[in-house]
This record gives sequence, structure tokens and C-alpha cells, in this order.
Amino acid sequence: MSGEEEENAAELKIGDEFLKAKCLMNCEVALILEHKYEQLQQMSDDPTTQISQVFEKSLQYVKRFSRYKNPDAVRQAREILSRYPLAEFELCVLGNLCPETVEEAIAMVPSIKNRVRALD
Repeated sequence: MSGEEEENAAELKIGDEFLKAKCLMNCEVALILEHKYEQLQQMSDDPTTQISQVFEKSLQYVKRFSRYKNPDAVRQAREILSRYPLAEFELCVLGNLCPETVEEAIAMVPSIKNRVRALD
């Protein structure tokens, strides 16, 4: 993105690096952190192994705001959302917020407006 253009997520003007980045929904992050937490728990016999407060708080946060709890539901949510022409971050925002209508989705992620309307 050139220095002259102003970033605007509502219009999907967010920079090439961000558009190409792999994003994760809260529920996906929760699965990853839970797996890592289990690994750290198994190593807890080692007194030098400690779980940081930041790690624990991050895990609590993503678990609290995850809409899907089981791994199959997480995969299914991403699979369904991947059927639409969404940028990675748009997919994750919609997966995290779970709008009930197209209008609600557009209100949450204005950058999808023209692409979603074309699918109707």
C-alpha cells in the first residue's frame, strides 16, 4: 500500500501484508493454546517449566469468546465461510461474531457489502 493511500478496513484498504496474512478465529486460537497448555502441563514435573500469566489470560480470553467449542465445529465453520469470496480477516471476524443476517454481517464488516450482495 502506497504512503498516499489511507488504510480503511471498511473498504478493504488494509495493506498487502495484512491481506495476505493467515488469520485465525478465536476458536482456532483456543484449540492451539489448549493443545500447548496440555503439553506444558505434562512437562510440569520440571520445576523450570512455568506457564506465564499472559499465556493463561490469552487462553481464558479466546475460550470465553469462542463460539465453537469442538474441533469439528471449528473446521465446519471455516469451511462454510471459505465458500464465500472473503478476505482472511473478514472470514475470521464473521466467524467470531456469528451474525444472524446478511444485513448484520454487512454492518459488522462493511467491506463485504458488494461481494455478498452479488451472491444474493
